[in-house]
Formats: sequence, structure tokens, C-alpha cells
Amino acid sequence: MQPLTVHHLNELLLVCSLVLLIAVAAVRISSRSGLPSLLLYLGIGMLIGQDGLFHVKFDNVELTQVIGYAALVVILAEGGLGTKWKEVRPALPMAVVMSTVGVAVSVGVTAAGAHYLVGLDWRQALIIGAVVSSTDAAAVFSVLRKVPLPSRVTGVLEAESGFNDAPVVILVVAFSAVGPVDSWYMLVGEIALELAIGVAIGLAVGFLGAYGLRHIALPASGLYPIAVMAIAVMAYAAGAMAHGSGFLAVYLASMVLGNSKLPHSPANRGFAEGLGWIAQIGMFVLLGLLVTPHELLDDFWPAVVVGLVLTMVARPLEVYASLLPFRIPWQEKVLMSWAGLRGAVPIILATIPMVSGIEGSEKVFNIVFVLVVVYTLVQGPTLPWLAKALKLGDSDAASDLGIESAPLERLRGHLLSVAIPEKSKMHGVEVGELRLPAGAAVTLVVRDGTSFVPSPTTVLRRGDELLVVATDPVRDRAEARLRAIGQGGKLAGWLGTGR
Repeated sequence: MQPLTVHHLNELLLVCSLVLLIAVAAVRISSRSGLPSLLLYLGIGMLIGQDGLFHVKFDNVELTQVIGYAALVVILAEGGLGTKWKEVRPALPMAVVMSTVGVAVSVGVTAAGAHYLVGLDWRQALIIGAVVSSTDAAAVFSVLRKVPLPSRVTGVLEAESGFNDAPVVILVVAFSAVGPVDSWYMLVGEIALELAIGVAIGLAVGFLGAYGLRHIALPASGLYPIAVMAIAVMAYAAGAMAHGSGFLAVYLASMVLGNSKLPHSPANRGFAEGLGWIAQIGMFVLLGLLVTPHELLDDFWPAVVVGLVLTMVARPLEVYASLLPFRIPWQEKVLMSWAGLRGAVPIILATIPMVSGIEGSEKVFNIVFVLVVVYTLVQGPTLPWLAKALKLGDSDAASDLGIESAPLERLRGHLLSVAIPEKSKMHGVEVGELRLPAGAAVTLVVRDGTSFVPSPTTVLRRGDELLVVATDPVRDRAEARLRAIGQGGKLAGWLGTGR
């Protein structure tokens, strides 16, 4: 292997920057077509690969797995930071059941279909059943972003995708082990222990990290996003090294950080979102390079059959069995059954048996790859249509305010930047009707590019940006009051909404 020189570095940077720019431009195509962007990134990788235009040969499965794991950590961290606790909290019991009992149902039904209908041996069938049981929230919400859904549906889908990665990874590793799989009760006990360790470490790292960031003023605002991502990655590493679920740890730690009202929260989420895009682009382009398109033809129909079993039988059974104890309308169950999109995780997990040297692992990888591509093409564009057909769009819901906080350390206060979105019920409310707690005041309003100091009778409008100064003791109360009015209007508090 030749050493990397400056000339090689220049070529590498040129190629990587061009691929990134093409991938960014592809997002525009994705948003118009309703297809998850992962398909376009896979296509870019296949276009570069050995059957494509540039004939780049890449077959390093171990490197793909390592980079895929690193990318998944970043993607889960970004997902956790963007998860709203108020939406996930009511859906948490349902998501936990779907991520445990539901995964078991999905693995069993899909494995049976792969064994009896496709002819795979039981080990290969169980590996495929486990691999494709992980859902991808990024793929789901990339096609549903134009269709506002009830918070319960989004909460279940989002929490499920964050939680089900952990047991699925444990199952795939167990089924891909060189030796025989332990008895089922030993496997269940191992899964429970790893999940418990992941939960404990994730919550501990998240709360300690949030406490530190809220009480230690960093000298530059750009350091906060870096610190947040470092804490999230540390949660994964600590969980994995403690023989727990690192994926669950990073998701929970990130969710705690994302809901802890940290300084510069929008900047933190923006930084994580940018890293998440880079991780997705890099991972899918690499997976596109790894696959050999002409070898997929032999496994096309087996993948279609397994996908039919997964989509039409296993996923609905998983949803209905998991939600049986809960009172959920059938329309929401139907949507959640169809919204089980597969994305990054299944393809990455399909490399585990290849690295372990399991017989037939290349066939397993090809089936999973084709399944993800084909059924994303089928389910992705039809999800918004199905949501509207089931009348699950919640277009009249009030939008939450965008609030960014910057600490004023020496003044013992906070500067809150408040953006009033289109559907906020703060529209039409006078400044005096905000009834902010003593120690908080609206000091500036920016409207149509012009800033002015408001009076108590100034009427706020959608699109306004407010600058609110609050002392340290009342900062949380002021933000809670602003959010309550954004959701409930000027009578929030009097009618039981907010404070």
C-alpha cells in the first residue's frame, strides 16, 4: 500500500467534496419526489463502483462495518437531540413494547418466511429476520415532513426507531456468532442486561453532561455543539465498553441533552444535523461502493418474497400485537404498519455475518440490500398519500416556538431569541398580554427586517422575532410561559393550558 502523500490528499479532498456537493443537490430531488435520500446516496456509490462509470473496486467489509458503526452513532445522536420529550413521553410504553416484543414477533415471522418460502437455512433466516427488524426514523420523516401527523404517531415511530436498534444489534451478533446460539432464556437475559446497562449509562451521561453545560460558561458559543456531540459519543463508548448497548446509551443521552434547555440549543441541533447528513452520505455512498450490482440479480426475487412477508405480515402483526394493550385507533395502526421503513441500520448489520465468516453471508447481504431499496421505493412515495387517506394529517395544530438561549454569565441572566412560526397562537397577542414573570421582559421585536422597541400594546405577528431578557431565577418560567401562549393563546393558564 502506497503512503498517503499531499498529492493523494488533494485528489481525495477533490473527490470527496464533489461527492458531497452532488449528494447535497440530490436532497432537492429527494424532497420533490418523496423518496428518502438514502436511495440517491446508494445510487451515487453504485455509480462510482466497479459496475458503474468509474469502476472503483471496493470490497473491504471490515472497514465498511467500522465506518458504518461510527456513522450510526452520529445519526442516533442527531436523532436523540431532535426528539421532543413531550411527544415521546406519552408514546414511551408503546415504543418500548414495539422495540422488544414487537421485534421478537417480526424476527420470528420474517425468519419463518425466509426459511420456508425462500429455502434459507435457519441461521441465515434468523439473521435476515433480525437485520430487517430495525426501522429508520430518518427515512420515515423525510417523506412525511410535509404531512403533520398526530404527536402520538410521530412519538411512537421516533422512539421505536431509536430503541429497536439495540436489541436488533444484540440478536444479529448472537446469530452470527461462530459457536452455537445460547438457549433462548440466556439470550433474553443477555439482551435485558445489555439494555439495562445502556439505559443506566445513557441517562447518567446525559444528565451529568447537561448539568455541566448549564453551569459552566464556555468562552465561545461554537464550543457548545462540539461539547454536546462529545458527550453523546462518550455515552456510546462508555456503554459499549461496559458490555451494554452503546446505541441505546447514545440515543438516551442525546435525548436528555436535547430536552435540557442548553445554551445555544438550535445551534447544537444544527451542528448535529450537519454531522448527521455527512454520516448518512458517507455511509450510504460506501455501501453503494461495497455492493456489486450484477450479483444482486440472483437474489432479487428472494428479497422481494422476504420483503412481502416482512411488510404485509410481520410488520402488521408486530404493530397489532404490541399495541393490543393500548387503545389506538385502527387508522394509526395501519399507518404505523406501513411506516416501518428500513434504512441505514439493516444494511450495516448485514455486514456482521460477513465479517464473522458465516456461510451464505454474501447472499444475506444481497437480499437485505435489495429489500431495503425495493421496499423503500414502494413505501416511501405512498406514505404521505396513506396518511392523508386515513385522515391523520393534523394541519391545524399550533406550531411550537423556536427559542434560543444565550447565557449572560457576568450579568446573571439569559437572552432568549424567540421566533414566532406560522401557526403559533401567539399571533395577535399584545406584549402586555404575555404576562411574563417579574424579571423577564420583551426588549426588542424584529419584523420584516426592521427592529423596534415594543410597547405593552404592541401586537405580535407570525414571523416576528422577539428578544427577551430574563434573570437567571425566572429563565425557565419565562420560556415555559412563552411556549404556553404559543400553544394556547393569550388565555393560556386561565383555561388550564401552560402557566
